[in-house]
Amino acid sequence: MPLDESYVGRAYPPTEPYEVGREKIREFAEAIGETNGVYTDPQAARALGHPDVIAPPTFVFSISYRAAHQVIHDPQLGLDYNRVVHGDQAFSYVRPVRAGDCLSVTSTIESVRTMAGNDILVVRGDVHDKSGELVVTARTMLVARGADGK
Repeated sequence: MPLDESYVGRAYPPTEPYEVGREKIREFAEAIGETNGVYTDPQAARALGHPDVIAPPTFVFSISYRAAHQVIHDPQLGLDYNRVVHGDQAFSYVRPVRAGDCLSVTSTIESVRTMAGNDILVVRGDVHDKSGELVVTARTMLVARGADGK
């Protein structure tokens, strides 16, 4: 059964704030093989005008994807997660994510379409800091393979 296209534009409640820790940023940078000191050394980050270390651009995926679970597990949408593969990911930054940020994500279904028997869902995650300012927008495309296994 195809996804319910009437859900396009539906927004889900913001997540609880996530406090970005310096150590989490360092661990993430190490995990992806990033050696730039701006991600691990507060002094190097300050030399570039940042108040503390900043997170690599893909760090926010872990926060935005967790928020997208509200969409993924919405029974009324009709997404069969057993058939889902990750199709694409994109980030549009207003400013870098910094150690000490408290971030919340509001997920919105941006588009739903069917192509070659597969449902394609794009979820936008607007990531805001504690003052309500937009920090980054993350877009996640999920592809639910057709029931025939293609």
